[in-house]
Amino acid sequence: MHRLLALSVALLVSFSANAGDDFKLEPGFVLLFNGKNLDGWKTRKGGEALDGKTEAYKGRFKVDDGKLIIDPKVRGDVIIDTAKPLVGDVHIKFEFLPGKGCNNDLFIRGLKFDLVKQQVKSIKEGEWNKFEIVIKGKKAEFLCNGQVARSTTVKNASSVLGVRAEFGPVEIRRLRAKMTD
Repeated sequence: MHRLLALSVALLVSFSANAGDDFKLEPGFVLLFNGKNLDGWKTRKGGEALDGKTEAYKGRFKVDDGKLIIDPKVRGDVIIDTAKPLVGDVHIKFEFLPGKGCNNDLFIRGLKFDLVKQQVKSIKEGEWNKFEIVIKGKKAEFLCNGQVARSTTVKNASSVLGVRAEFGPVEIRRLRAKMTD
């Protein structure tokens, strides 16, 4: 009887710990980052597949507790890319937690976007921010916390998504995409 009660309490505590995380993958979206390892990613320099690995570039990129972490203590201006290109219209969503001095970049369709407070006024340093990239035809919009940070024309019809570790810390979670032809 005591074992059953202890098991019930343990399950309740476990469920309660995860109950605050109400994230659900939206219909049509697929995870680009699974939160466990770097499956589906590769290094830009050398093109090394990162499947099954939890870090790249000697720890510059690390996977921990469902997050992709850029560690500023490890030196290097390096990029990881999705292994497969994103084709057609695409909607990318993720959340990011920028630390002090965050200046890291995203690359898609021949465009570079800086995750840096000086250029994106709606970034909240030290808080989770919502980010979206919406590409329809030749138009691209970058949104941070629901505000358009940049609208532009894409240079390529398809490309991989690149994440660059340049300066400062940032954590990324719930990276997902929806593609339509």
